[in-house]
Amino acid sequence: MNKVEYALNQFNQDYNCAQSVFSTFAEEFGVSTHAALSIALPFGGGLARLGHVCGAVSGPLMCIGLMTARTNLPNKELKDITYQRTREFARRFVQRNGSLLCRELIGMDISTPEGLQHAIEKNTFSTTCVKFVWDAVEILSEILEALELQEKDPRNGN
Repeated sequence: MNKVEYALNQFNQDYNCAQSVFSTFAEEFGVSTHAALSIALPFGGGLARLGHVCGAVSGPLMCIGLMTARTNLPNKELKDITYQRTREFARRFVQRNGSLLCRELIGMDISTPEGLQHAIEKNTFSTTCVKFVWDAVEILSEILEALELQEKDPRNGN
């Protein structure tokens, strides 16, 4: 099973977008699947269904933070590199989907009982959000692969 399939399988088992993506990559960074699912739980629905930054964006950003933290750089450099990688992920996600915000991506406000009920009735999460999980895994995989190639490049002194 590839990473996209794994993440979609997680999503189809009622894990939220953030949980589905973060748990797909977490063990690569020394975080157990159980811990990843727990850490990412509050980020679904754009932060506890508030409609803010999509969980399919939050999950990969947790991975980017863990990836960057593996280096022995001073904190300022860690922040700069992490922010650069975060902006790159965000740019690519917006390029594919038009926004980072859950409420804009799904076209409704799930922070209200009426909005959440409407989303449930329209089957929004299982029809619309699948694409965001898919895209997030693909984009993060591309970023990780590029970084791995960069680290192996002899011109980088590695």
